[in-house]
Amino acid sequence: MAKNRKEGDPIIVKKYANRRLYNTDTSSYITLDDLAEMVRSNTDFEVFDAKSGDDITHSILTQIIVEQEASGKQMLPVSFLRDLISMYGNSMQNMMPSYLEASMANFRQNREELTKAFKSGISNNPLAKIHETNMAMMRAATEAFIPSKDDAQEDTGEDELAALRTQMAEMQKKLDALDK
Repeated sequence: MAKNRKEGDPIIVKKYANRRLYNTDTSSYITLDDLAEMVRSNTDFEVFDAKSGDDITHSILTQIIVEQEASGKQMLPVSFLRDLISMYGNSMQNMMPSYLEASMANFRQNREELTKAFKSGISNNPLAKIHETNMAMMRAATEAFIPSKDDAQEDTGEDELAALRTQMAEMQKKLDALDK
């Protein structure tokens, strides 16, 4: 651990007007690639504008993603990017951050369980559990915005999926109308 911070505190990075990033923990200039490595190694940091003192961590992390995508290491499908952009300014925008955080937490947990299963020889099918967890999470998100049917009237399979799609489209129209 470096000398300039207490254990558990995030590393402070300052961004100067000349676009240089300065790691106050190591007293050295770093690059966006260095910050990306810090993220991969679970090193907590915050980035502040050196002049104004504003926290610009969000925009720096977004910049790292943009550079990764532009360098040919594309991970985000065009359809996902379009969907994400379409969420800005509509009624779903406030829900998306917590939903995406929950999705990523679920993904990390599934990845860890899958890794453990492969290491132990896959005695039971971890993919089925991952699928069940993902479906439960989607049901919970859907139920938060769509009134549930009477349990005795539940459809199964494709009929239920079609009904959910119709309900979600109607709810989206209503929410968009409320925004106007």
